[in-house]
Amino acid sequence: MFKKILEFFRSSPKKEIEKKRTTKKSVKPVRKIEPARIGELGEHKINIQLDQLPKDCKYLSDILIANSKSKTGYSQVDHLVITPYGLFVIETKNYNGEIKGNKNDRYWSVSNRFKMYNPFFQNYGHIKALEYILHEFKTLTFVSMISFTMRCRFSVDPELRKIHSNDLIVYDVELTEFIQRKLLRFKAESPEPKHNEIAINRIYEIIQKANIVDPIIRNEHIERAKISSGK
Repeated sequence: MFKKILEFFRSSPKKEIEKKRTTKKSVKPVRKIEPARIGELGEHKINIQLDQLPKDCKYLSDILIANSKSKTGYSQVDHLVITPYGLFVIETKNYNGEIKGNKNDRYWSVSNRFKMYNPFFQNYGHIKALEYILHEFKTLTFVSMISFTMRCRFSVDPELRKIHSNDLIVYDVELTEFIQRKLLRFKAESPEPKHNEIAINRIYEIIQKANIVDPIIRNEHIERAKISSGK
């Protein structure tokens, strides 16, 4: 009898510990946001900013137009702002780390880990495609803007941050600030707007008409772009 009582006390703590272990709540893993989803959120954030531009400006997003000079046969413009003084062509990038490169370098580096094609070269191709479809407007001024998230830091030509330049690199949170500062610069140089409301609407209509919305063509463009970039 004494032995049974002793065995009971010896086994009880062990059982209690095991019980506690089995009833311990499992910690749920933190869900990571997919890169594509991060990109979507970034684009949405920019659209909210562009909605707050002056009323005499119009903008379009995610425009796909034909471009015979492109490897895919198309140019995909992330955002395009039409103003009385010119067009702002905006390319958005979703990188993390140090962005390093000079304006005329073919490739830039991201935290010295991998290379990216110079985004200004990429945007130049977009601008040439836009010039082609907007050929009736001979004196259009284009401002090339590259927008990065705040998860980056810039080690680039200082000129690319100066408002007198028509090639600007910005953080997404300061995009509209730079557009408005650039418009003030244009107004100081030429108080009379280059494009009236009729011209702005005409430019908008031409681009909207040229925009390819067919999902099959858009998917083909994305796949060709991946092959071209080696992804």
